[in-house]
Amino acid sequence: MGPTGVGIMIEAAPIRRQTVDLSDYPDLVVIYLGMRGPSLKAMAAMIRTGREIRAAVAAAPEGLLLHETFVFSLLPLHLGMRQYWRDLDCLEAWTRDGLHRGWWTSFLKSPEGTSFWYETYRRSGGFEAIYDNVSEPVGMLRFAPAHPAKGPMFSARARLDPGAQAPAAPVAEDELEETN
Repeated sequence: MGPTGVGIMIEAAPIRRQTVDLSDYPDLVVIYLGMRGPSLKAMAAMIRTGREIRAAVAAAPEGLLLHETFVFSLLPLHLGMRQYWRDLDCLEAWTRDGLHRGWWTSFLKSPEGTSFWYETYRRSGGFEAIYDNVSEPVGMLRFAPAHPAKGPMFSARARLDPGAQAPAAPVAEDELEETN
């Protein structure tokens, strides 16, 4: 008899473990993105933004190795994406391109009750994150001190490489209104 008292024995298959060789990707960048929508209006905005993001990804931007989507939670709706990029330059170029720039600019100017966050991790070193309109802390914001994303903390490049020259932002810092 098995441990449950049932006369069925289940033979366990050996685990199949694998790893990856990232030597061809020394500048690999992984970015997790999430969007929350606590209301019907916010969920409608998330659906629209999701279509725009899918279109931007479907354009096959240079350097995008993989884009995946998933659900963090249903109540409140919290959707996520994970992207693997060849390097930070490709990711930055995409964020300033027409398709991506359009939905990102729209969100920054009118989030329609949604919140958006992302966390970026570089194989060559460094993490950075942004949390826009987030009412409940998520990710690193749950344990690390929060600071305004202004001045030298405004761009991802500057957060990853303090003192580095960041490309022009899709929306200039002075165009954003602080609502908190």
